[in-house]
Amino acid sequence: MRTNFDVWAPNADTMTLVADGRHLSMSRGVNGWWHAQHAELTHDIDYGFLINDAETPVPDPRSRRQPGGVHALSRTWDPDSYQWHDADWTSRGLDGGAIYELHIGTFTPEGTFDAAIGKLGYLADLGVEYVELLPCNAFNGTHNWGYDGVLWYAIQETYGGPDGYQRFVDAAHQAGLGVIQDVVYNHLGPSGNYLPMFGPYLSDGAGNTWGDSVNLDGPGSDTVREYIVDNVLMWFRDFHVDGLRLDAVHALHDERAIHILEELATATDGCSRALDKPLFLIAESDLNDPRLITPREQNGYGLDGQWSDDFHHAAHTNLTGESGGYYEDFDSLTALAKVLQDGFFHEGTYSSFRGRTHGRPFTKDALSARQLVTFIQNHDQIGNRAAGDRLSATLDYPQLALAAVLNLTTPFTPMIFMGEEFGASTPWQFFTSHPEPELGKATAEGRLREFERMGWDPDTVPNPQDPSTFTNSKLDWSEAGQGDHARLHDLYRLLLDLRRTRPDLTDPDLHNVRVDFDEVGRWLVLSRGQTAVALNFAAEPREVPLPFGASQVLLETEQAQVYGDAVQLPGYGAAVLAAQAEQ
Repeated sequence: MRTNFDVWAPNADTMTLVADGRHLSMSRGVNGWWHAQHAELTHDIDYGFLINDAETPVPDPRSRRQPGGVHALSRTWDPDSYQWHDADWTSRGLDGGAIYELHIGTFTPEGTFDAAIGKLGYLADLGVEYVELLPCNAFNGTHNWGYDGVLWYAIQETYGGPDGYQRFVDAAHQAGLGVIQDVVYNHLGPSGNYLPMFGPYLSDGAGNTWGDSVNLDGPGSDTVREYIVDNVLMWFRDFHVDGLRLDAVHALHDERAIHILEELATATDGCSRALDKPLFLIAESDLNDPRLITPREQNGYGLDGQWSDDFHHAAHTNLTGESGGYYEDFDSLTALAKVLQDGFFHEGTYSSFRGRTHGRPFTKDALSARQLVTFIQNHDQIGNRAAGDRLSATLDYPQLALAAVLNLTTPFTPMIFMGEEFGASTPWQFFTSHPEPELGKATAEGRLREFERMGWDPDTVPNPQDPSTFTNSKLDWSEAGQGDHARLHDLYRLLLDLRRTRPDLTDPDLHNVRVDFDEVGRWLVLSRGQTAVALNFAAEPREVPLPFGASQVLLETEQAQVYGDAVQLPGYGAAVLAAQAEQ
C-alpha cells in the first residue's frame, strides 16, 4: 500500500498532508515537488493537501478516487488488487471494425458500469468491435456529459468508481469487445479545478471555447505534459483499455518542437511494446490535417486515427436536406462523393462557415481509409443540436436504413451512437448537475448563445440543469424489439455481418474506391472491387446503373430489382450488390 505521498506544487510556500486524520508537514524537493512519508497503510485512507495557510484541504491532482465528490478528500486505491480475466484478449487495432459510442449514465436506467456489463452480450451480438465510453473521470455533480471533468486520474463514483471500471473492461474483453476511452486534455471543468493552486497547469491569458488552455509550452510545462502522458499510460496499464479518443485536439495550444500529440503517440507505442498488445490513439480534430495520423518517420505525429466531420456533414445534408451553418458547403452528392473518394472534403478549399480556406489533402499513398472514423450521428452532432434530436426525430425507417447502409459500407472505420441501431426515439440532450446555482445559470445561458449561428429556435433548447433533461436522454430499451425499431436493428446486424465477411467492404485503399452519382436524380453508387453499394437519396424510385453487368443482391433495405447492368431502387432505398460471376 502507498506510504509515500508526493505532489507537484511549485506555487506553494508550505504544504501539509492531511491523511487519515493526521497532519504531516511536507518537505520541498527539487523542481517544485513536495514529499511526505506516511506510516505503512493496511487499508485505504482519505487524504488531501493544505496549501500555505489554508484551513480546508484540497484533493490530490493525481487522485485515484473521490468518494465524496471533486471538492472532498481523495482516497487511496490500489489498481493491482483486481484479478483480471482477460489474458486471452487481444485487440485488433483499427481494422475497419465498427465502434459503438455510449455514455454510461444514459446507456442504462441505472447508469453504472455494472449495469452496462449486462448489455455487452447485446453489443457483441450486434456485431460491433469496440465500445467507446464518453469521459468517465471525476466531475462535479451527479450527472454530466463528462467533458466537465477536473480530476483526470479518478473515475466518477456515481458510475461505479475505478473498481466498477475495471470490472466493465474485463467483462467487455471476455465478451470479445475492445474498449476505447474518451479523454479530455484541452481544458478542465468549471467546478472542482484546484490545479492552479498547486502549479502552472493552465496558461495565463490563453483560452479556448471551454475555458483556460492547459499549459503545454510555457514555464513548468514539462511537468504538465508528464501529467498528461502518465494519465494516458494509466488507462492502458491499470484499466486495460485498448485505445483512447482524444477530445478536440485542435484546442491543444502547443508551440514546442515536439507536439504533445506526438509525445502521446510515442508513449503509447512504447507502452504497446511493453505490454505486448496493440494500443491506439484516435483524435477528434476539425483541422483536416493528415499530419496528425501520418507516421512519425514521415514527419507526422503518428496517431492511429481521427474523426471525420466532413463525412458526417455530407451525409447529414444529403439525408435530411438541412444546409444551414456548417452544413452549407456539404449540401450536394458531389460533396459526399468527394469525401468517399478522397477522405476529406476541405483540403485547402474555401470553407464558408470559417470564412477562409481550410485543410490539406488526405495522402492516399501514405494513409489508410481505416484511419478516418465516420458516423452519421454521435454525442456532439446530436447533443449539440438545440433539442438534442436524433435523426429518428425527422427521418422514417427507409431514410434511417439508407443512412445505415451509407455509413457501414464505406472504406472508413464506422461508429454508431448508442440507440442509433434501433432508431431510438429518445433525444440525447446536453445535461449538467452543477450544485452552484450561478454556474448552472451561466451554462444554460451559454447554450442559447451557441446556437445563434445555426439558426435554431432558442425556445427548443432544454435547460441543462433540469433533471428531466438527463432522464429524458436515457435509452428506452423496450423500443429495440418493436416494429420498425426491431427492423432497423436487424438491418444493422446484417450490415455489420456483411462488413466482417466481405473483404471488399473493409479494403482500406482509397485508390480502389469509385463513386458514380447523379446530382439531379439523387442517386449514388459506391464501388469497391466486385461489390457495389447503390443508394437512392430521392423520395421516388430510381433506376441506378451499376459498374458491372449481371448482379447478385447481397442486402437490400426495400425490395430492389436488378435489370442487367442496373438496379431499380424504391424511394430512399439502398442495396449492396456483387458481380454475378462470383456465384
